[in-house]
Amino acid sequence: MKDGITSAAERSHQVALATPSGFLAFGLGSGLSPIAPGTAGTLAAMLPALFLVQLPVWVGLLIVALSFVLGIWICERAGQALGVHDFGGIVWDEFVGFWLVLVLVPADWRWWLAAFLAFRLFDILKPWPIRWLDRQVHGGLGVMVDDLLAGIYALLLLWLLARLV
Repeated sequence: MKDGITSAAERSHQVALATPSGFLAFGLGSGLSPIAPGTAGTLAAMLPALFLVQLPVWVGLLIVALSFVLGIWICERAGQALGVHDFGGIVWDEFVGFWLVLVLVPADWRWWLAAFLAFRLFDILKPWPIRWLDRQVHGGLGVMVDDLLAGIYALLLLWLLARLV
């Protein structure tokens, strides 16, 4: 703290470590990465996904759906605590969007690598309507919806590539 002003990094650590919802919003701490927190969050999402892919697909999808709904609330709370709508360290949205992809592709390292690359591509580039939604929809829903769409786009790309190869 300098002159009574808390830095964004200090605030993010406080939010991430203060409550279970903050810890989830920061992707079990992965969002605290000083470099590319979204990428760190996407990588960290693979660990719980190892469990998810052992379940029947419909159960995995149900967990993804419930995690999306929970994510609206936890991302909203974290954003309010930080005073920033879609702070880069909030990566629960990456977890959920990437889980959607991993639950629906074969549990093979090549598929997971392709899924990671495709998901990050769409999460970073934000093609239409992802960027539009990112700017128009606020709060926890706004944080969550763009990554869900990035996951859907990644799935479509992987499906297309699988058909072509």
